[in-house]
Amino acid sequence: MWSHAPWQGRFLPHPLAPAERLRAYASWCNAVEGNTTFYATPSRSTVESWARQTGPGFRFLLKLPKAITHERRLHGGEEELRAFLDAIEPLGPRAHALWVQLPGSFGPSDLGALAAFLRRLPRSYGCAVEVRHRAFFEDERSERLLERVLGGVGAEWVPFDTTAFFKSPPTSDAERDAWTKKPRLPYRSRALTGRPVVRYLGRDDTARTVEGWRRWVETVAGWLREGRSPTVFVHTPDNAEALPLARRFHEEVRAVVPEVEPLPEPVPAEPPTLF
Repeated sequence: MWSHAPWQGRFLPHPLAPAERLRAYASWCNAVEGNTTFYATPSRSTVESWARQTGPGFRFLLKLPKAITHERRLHGGEEELRAFLDAIEPLGPRAHALWVQLPGSFGPSDLGALAAFLRRLPRSYGCAVEVRHRAFFEDERSERLLERVLGGVGAEWVPFDTTAFFKSPPTSDAERDAWTKKPRLPYRSRALTGRPVVRYLGRDDTARTVEGWRRWVETVAGWLREGRSPTVFVHTPDNAEALPLARRFHEEVRAVVPEVEPLPEPVPAEPPTLF
């Protein structure tokens, strides 16, 4: 995601060597979603490059390969899991959480497989689980059972908040595309661990995106006051303004909780001039 084309030359220097792109991104934000790992396990040398480009406090939330979560549905997959864990080992503590994103068809009847799989994961990594089956949000018994499974291994439940996005019909091509692909799930803001994770999807209109995240500012501020260490990812359908939006969200939280450390100063997108 740190190579997102609309950011090049606007927020991030361009052209920029592939081995330097993450470093530039890390001057804007201190965490990243590892979406590419869903499609293919990276080579160890690639991950070593990620580690070189980021400081020790940078956070990677790395999505487990789809072969494990979607194709095998958490049954078996020992070889794939072993290869994945070996590949990401160079990140050390930067690997903030293993992100288990499950398909919408993965429901309450599959919780046994989830429980068994989570027990197999090394406790040296945090774990964050994203479910999309509506029963976990609308049926209290299913919700309690999932929270019990996650609580048994100290795993977090990742809410993907799309409520602001689906509040009114789409108005752009990017929004219309997202309208058919993103999950429509009820709002959830309950943290289970000291390291909650939030995914928020706004609109391509900045004002509507900011209006939709107001309640998250208060929730995240509350978590910080409780001593938790939350991670928040801000998305829009085209993600063209995601970098400045993420920093704006961070600043709004700092306005409520001033002791939160500021983000680093971004690397200039263009070299300085003499005049």
